[in-house]
Amino acid sequence: MAVTGSGSGQPQFISSTGNRSFSNAPLIENSETNQIVVPDKRSWKNLFAYMGPGFLVSIAYIDPGNFETDLQAGAQYKYELLWIILVASCAALVIQSMAANLGVVTGKHLAEHCRTEYPRVPNFILWIIAEIAIVACDIPEVIGTAFALNMLFNIPVWIGVLLTGLSTLILLALQQYGVRKLEFLIAFLVFTIAACFMAELGYAKPDAKEVIKGLFVPELKGNGATGLAISLLGAMVMPHNLFLHSALVLSRKIPRSVRGINEACRFYMIESAFALMVAFLINVSVISVSGAVCNSSNLNAEDRMSCQDLDLNEASFLLRNVLGKWSSKLFGIALLASGQSSTITGTYAGQYVMQGFLNLRLEPWIRNMLTRCLAIVPSLIVAVIGGSAGAGKLIIIASMILSFELPFALVPLLKFTSCKTKMGTHVNSTMISAVTWIIGSLIMVINIYYLITGFIKLLLQSHIKIVAKVLLGMLGFSGIAIYLAGITYLVIRKNTEATHLLALTASENQQMTNEQGNGSIYSLPREDIVSMQLPQRSTPADLD
Repeated sequence: MAVTGSGSGQPQFISSTGNRSFSNAPLIENSETNQIVVPDKRSWKNLFAYMGPGFLVSIAYIDPGNFETDLQAGAQYKYELLWIILVASCAALVIQSMAANLGVVTGKHLAEHCRTEYPRVPNFILWIIAEIAIVACDIPEVIGTAFALNMLFNIPVWIGVLLTGLSTLILLALQQYGVRKLEFLIAFLVFTIAACFMAELGYAKPDAKEVIKGLFVPELKGNGATGLAISLLGAMVMPHNLFLHSALVLSRKIPRSVRGINEACRFYMIESAFALMVAFLINVSVISVSGAVCNSSNLNAEDRMSCQDLDLNEASFLLRNVLGKWSSKLFGIALLASGQSSTITGTYAGQYVMQGFLNLRLEPWIRNMLTRCLAIVPSLIVAVIGGSAGAGKLIIIASMILSFELPFALVPLLKFTSCKTKMGTHVNSTMISAVTWIIGSLIMVINIYYLITGFIKLLLQSHIKIVAKVLLGMLGFSGIAIYLAGITYLVIRKNTEATHLLALTASENQQMTNEQGNGSIYSLPREDIVSMQLPQRSTPADLD
């Protein structure tokens, strides 16, 4: 029921339970669940309680899809596209912080907000788009892991693609040990990837002045630079990551007060900044190594040919020929760590998307196998027919799909976090709203420009009859019109659903906490989110 605040203090939010009696106990009353409880006191040490989700999210920024586009960017344009990585990383920090804030403040993640806000048909379409994005994200993981197995153990790529299905068993084995240990493992893998590429920098020795120039002097020169820049953006800012981050933050039990929520938002931003900074340095290292190696003066003719169409598999042979055997092995280890850790985030994102949009949950192993099978089929076909070169091109296509689908996750996030009826006093400031809308608009404009110009170029260069060109043109531009109409609908539609949270004044909140004999009111952790993160090994009696 609604509770009206009579005091004049700043409003505070707590989850509604239907009456004025609130319990501090978690939804799952079991000490074996390893829930992460944030202490209700002012201390910088609280930051450690929030550490974890940012590293799971950062994996998406250093997955095999990123490595593929980074390698090609360095090989073709040396350090000229480094500024894209810098801009994308800064934009990613702002956007990911907004996703975390949405979950912290409202107690619901992005997919759930979409289900309550949009009518059934648009909601279903958004779910389909999100699922396509997750499959598109899983394709580079499948191919990247297959390439890594080929580098390290000389396993054929097509067999490696099939073996990636076993990552489901690895994921299930990890989950039983709890979310905290899983987060530590992911952090360890991230730092392993970073260490490998820092060592690669020592082998390649790129020119520091040129790297700095590439970071801070924007350039887009040469044929295909725009397309590669879009691929870099698509590989950096992924739509499924927005759903993932807004849900991962719900696994923490935080003090439900203005100070507690502000602290959670602040510490999640710090944690995300640190994790994304590591991911940024890794991406810069990959481009720098590729740029230094492919522009070296002592390359032979075969290596120069490899640099013209560099993929993950060719990069291994190139590094071995130019820098030595250990350089190739380090790259293979980093690629294997990236592919396997990305599996975890993809599975969680798929669970949250399905639960949020459809209110439907599957067992984690079923969900993982479903996504992985959808990714394995096209990857296996391309690997068998086109070999490693075809598989490498499939990674670029998957990255571009992610970039084109980004508005359908980004626009709802911007709308929800800028809505006072959903976020209360934690709504985006005018400056943040302006910056994020500018970022989102630029991404959408670039995507639309590349889509239209690329389609026109394809029609003009194709050797088909005029009638067929006209028909393809009508179909293509109809699709573009639908794409624009969908984005326009999301932008202009007004939010109609308010977040179902009770706004209590400071005086009422203090009275309630005094009656309960505790210094604060904690948010009740989402049972469905916690159980996705942490499979319970308790009996039903433990949950009574």
